[in-house]
Amino acid sequence: MSSATIRERDTDDEDLTRSPKRTKVSDVLEPDTVAPTETGEQADSDVVPTLPRAKASVEDESVLPPSHVLLGIPSPTLSADGLRQVLESDVGISEYIGRDVPPISGIIKQRFTDFLVYEVDQDHQVVHIKSLDKPESSSKKTKVAQSDDADAAASPPAGESTSMEGVEETSPAHPTEAPPHESTAATNPEGQPLDGEKDKNKNLSTTENDLSWGERHETSLKAFFSEDAITQLKQMYLEGPEPPRTSDSGWGSRVPKTTEGDDATGTSDAPVPQEGNAESSEKGERGKRDRNRGTRGGRGGRGRGRGGRFGNEREDHRKILSEPMSDKSTRTALHKAVRELFGGKLESETDMSTPAGDDGSRIVIKWSRRGGGRGGGRGGRSERPERGTYPPYIHFTLQKTNRDTQDALGHISRTLHVNIKDLAVAGTKDKRGVTVQRVSLRRGAKTVEDVWKAANQIGRRSARDAVSQRGDRGVRIADLCYRKASLELGMLKGNAFVITLRNVQTDSVHTLDRAMNSIKHKGFINYYGMQRFGTAAVPTHSIGLAILKSDWHKAVALILQKRPGEHPDVVQAREAWLIDGNLDHAIALMPRRVVAERCILESYKKQGGDTRNAMGALSTIPRNLRLMYVHAYQSYVWNAIVSERIRMHGSDKAVPGDLVFESEPAGKSGDLDDEEMGLAGQPDADEKVGEEPESTSSRARKKAAKAAWVPPSVKTLTEEDADKYSIFDVIMPLPGRDVAYPGGKLGERYREFLILDGLDPDNFIRKQKEYTLNGSYRKILQLPKDMSWSVLRYTDPDVALAQADEDKLLGFDAPVVVEDGKFVALQINLTLGTAAYATMALREVTKTETSSHFQTGLTQASEDQQFRGTVTVDEPEGEEPDEEQEMAESA
Repeated sequence: MSSATIRERDTDDEDLTRSPKRTKVSDVLEPDTVAPTETGEQADSDVVPTLPRAKASVEDESVLPPSHVLLGIPSPTLSADGLRQVLESDVGISEYIGRDVPPISGIIKQRFTDFLVYEVDQDHQVVHIKSLDKPESSSKKTKVAQSDDADAAASPPAGESTSMEGVEETSPAHPTEAPPHESTAATNPEGQPLDGEKDKNKNLSTTENDLSWGERHETSLKAFFSEDAITQLKQMYLEGPEPPRTSDSGWGSRVPKTTEGDDATGTSDAPVPQEGNAESSEKGERGKRDRNRGTRGGRGGRGRGRGGRFGNEREDHRKILSEPMSDKSTRTALHKAVRELFGGKLESETDMSTPAGDDGSRIVIKWSRRGGGRGGGRGGRSERPERGTYPPYIHFTLQKTNRDTQDALGHISRTLHVNIKDLAVAGTKDKRGVTVQRVSLRRGAKTVEDVWKAANQIGRRSARDAVSQRGDRGVRIADLCYRKASLELGMLKGNAFVITLRNVQTDSVHTLDRAMNSIKHKGFINYYGMQRFGTAAVPTHSIGLAILKSDWHKAVALILQKRPGEHPDVVQAREAWLIDGNLDHAIALMPRRVVAERCILESYKKQGGDTRNAMGALSTIPRNLRLMYVHAYQSYVWNAIVSERIRMHGSDKAVPGDLVFESEPAGKSGDLDDEEMGLAGQPDADEKVGEEPESTSSRARKKAAKAAWVPPSVKTLTEEDADKYSIFDVIMPLPGRDVAYPGGKLGERYREFLILDGLDPDNFIRKQKEYTLNGSYRKILQLPKDMSWSVLRYTDPDVALAQADEDKLLGFDAPVVVEDGKFVALQINLTLGTAAYATMALREVTKTETSSHFQTGLTQASEDQQFRGTVTVDEPEGEEPDEEQEMAESA
């Protein structure tokens, strides 16, 4: 027993981008501002000139869009430490549905486990981690397609490993081999075992393989084999996967004479030479190896690394033949019996050595070959199944804690030694919390075992530790399986949330239920949450506006600008460039997690320090991150206009001038993804997501993506038809081409916002096509699904009230509810579609700011903080680092 570790709510937000004091908006608006040209380009007079070391600064300008003045609120103020505090109202978030409901004060995300997010897949299943154990590749053996027994041989037995779950049962062009046994033997560069290691994996004993022969074997095989054949099969099986050693009378040390046209290994009965002389004479040159492809033991030959001239193991000629079988159902039954009796150790296939006669085909039974596929004759390397053995992708479940999605994927790519582009997700998830989602990996030659070992750093720690301790750096992968296709953005139905509000204060339980029922039945305003705009004093939508105006130098200046309150490493890196002009030093100091800044500086370095090509420097930033800036500006305008709509007409019903879909679109072309996510300097990888058709194939989606964009059909409501629609049908456009604006004064207000920001409301086509905005629509209200809530009591704020999947499987950090606790918590369960932010739902309850810096202040001032560490709990090995430490690491 020990006192619970203190886990302070981390303050990552202070380490993110900050900006200096700005001037008034009116100072930015020049009377001779030049409007965008037809291509969306600014006139040359509008381009901010570059300084010799790109020291262009916007310190004396406003970092907020000029349209901020239309929000009718004061400019953001500076805090005591010089940080500019951007609030919800600065990004257009100002209205509520239930203004008549008293606020329920509470703290959001005080602990990471106070915000649990679970992806909902396309089958409407909530994704959870099911097992932390090491997966095993299936022992499925697939027949060559030319055999009429291919389908039967390919069908997996009942209860087969879930690692092949979801694999379509088709016959590949090459036979599917059983997976290799595990081996950690040292090898030389050619893949051959080093001296002393050569025999470690040979002649696995009956005990090692758990080989046994029982009555059920005899009974099941009597229907297919004679007694003599069964006896021979039993002998072969109990001998193990390696054939018995026999004397070679010294032939093993001799080099057989071969010519270029001869079989590289001699006859099938020739003894197998040892490595050394044979290898140097026969395999010394790549060209010679290539000429031996297709021969026994060569590349693609029957040896496949089990034997042949270049293998480390003796070639196995043992096999048992059945009598001819004319009935396909009988052959199918034999294939099934072999799979079930021997669990993949033995394989069955149609005998192709002799043509089938009138009596039918024979079935051959032999030990499964390990390795296989192309390149199988390369000694130790043959123990790895080739890409054709299993489907090309591995899917796994990712749980991450206090990591944004891109950061977690970067960590996984480094751990697995793969390109981050080989990883894909259906959607990004919030940083601040514990989130669970599926990830796909283009695996190359990796197996699920390889991925599990690398991800759990087996070698640095034991397999036992991997399943008894938390994942490294807040990242855990589990439930690996093979799949034939990658995940794509939008391949999800939404997210399920378990959210805990701490230190809840209300006048009565009745008021609390009233607030929750308001959300459940009336919904909430579908605002883009503060995550969309970052937590820095230079909001992402300001950079997005500069990009849309083709003001490349201003966009670069905003990205590189010094920001008070950043992590010291980032401050030093910025000063090295902006003050000292030392490009190399700046790049060396800039942390890799600061993606955009590093890309710009590295681009300048490639240009020899020339900073004139600002557009080119911006183009080196990952596309998703660049588009994040632009989409943030769209989100800002959408928020502001929806607030105007609620102020003008309320939130009870549709009114004339509102927009609705004439018919609900099958897929919202160009729609943005709106699920919870953190934008703390990382790419928003899931921007173009809508409601995907349930049965759309991957190929169809890619084809549709290349097709010309077709705007959805919408209509403007009139006095005659306004009462035919509900408030939940009302949509609002995001700025872009070919969108309809609301009717009446609201539409005029929309145009006023864009014009004041220097944009043409009717022209969003840009010379740079990726910045051409396909306008989209988004419903102004959102109703949660499967919503429920409960009231809990607690005393120690460090004690968990909800449990993450990994901790549940490890038996860590179980929720502790104290019936007579000093403080009240509200735990909310709800499911939202991809077009909703959970924090915006909570905002309807608390009626307070959801910005991270505001919530951090609430936590620090909360009276429950004085009771931290007062409850004693059993601390398991591998205790999760406290949240203050997590903040320092992630910074």
